[in-house]
Amino acid sequence: MVRIKICGITRPEDGVSAASLGADAIGLVFYGPSPRNVSLEQARAVIAALPPFVSVVALFVNPAREWVEQVLDACAIDILQFHGEEEAEFCRSFHRPYLKAVRVKPGVDLQEWARRYSDARGLLTDAFVEGAHGGTGTTFDWALLPDKLSLPLVLSGGLDDGNIAEAVRRVQPAAVDVSSGVEASKGIKDVARMAAFISGARHGSV
Repeated sequence: MVRIKICGITRPEDGVSAASLGADAIGLVFYGPSPRNVSLEQARAVIAALPPFVSVVALFVNPAREWVEQVLDACAIDILQFHGEEEAEFCRSFHRPYLKAVRVKPGVDLQEWARRYSDARGLLTDAFVEGAHGGTGTTFDWALLPDKLSLPLVLSGGLDDGNIAEAVRRVQPAAVDVSSGVEASKGIKDVARMAAFISGARHGSV
């Protein structure tokens, strides 16, 4: 069964809704330029509202070590997610499970990325958009993904309730990650769209 993460949560009620609808994980963005960026206070409020057994993922883009450590000290984070040009040594140095995001375009060797980040919990594939590090709502050509990868594949990039079932059937990822595809506005989730997305992901994996 495919695992489902709803990313870019900024409000406790959205985190609770995602969890109640069946999301396995929620994502908190700790990256200032993002419209979904949360403060430590916001993050703690979201985490406090979650039921048991929902994983909390902290997303960073080329962060200073001190910032990651500050977030880990202040919040109950289960998994780190790195969306920039972080080296493997940096990612693993926090001794936490982590995901490494790769922006996919022709010529990107995902097998090589999987070798470089061999201890990652998974490789998250997103669309390559110049100057952006995710959250663009843009899809990429799934045919660029290898049939087999040495790491679990987390599919992201332009997913929504309209394409998620097909994406899961075609790619058969270990997990899927959505942000803008289930929003009413940037950082504000739409309960009906989350429900439709989660239903589609489950249907596609049957």
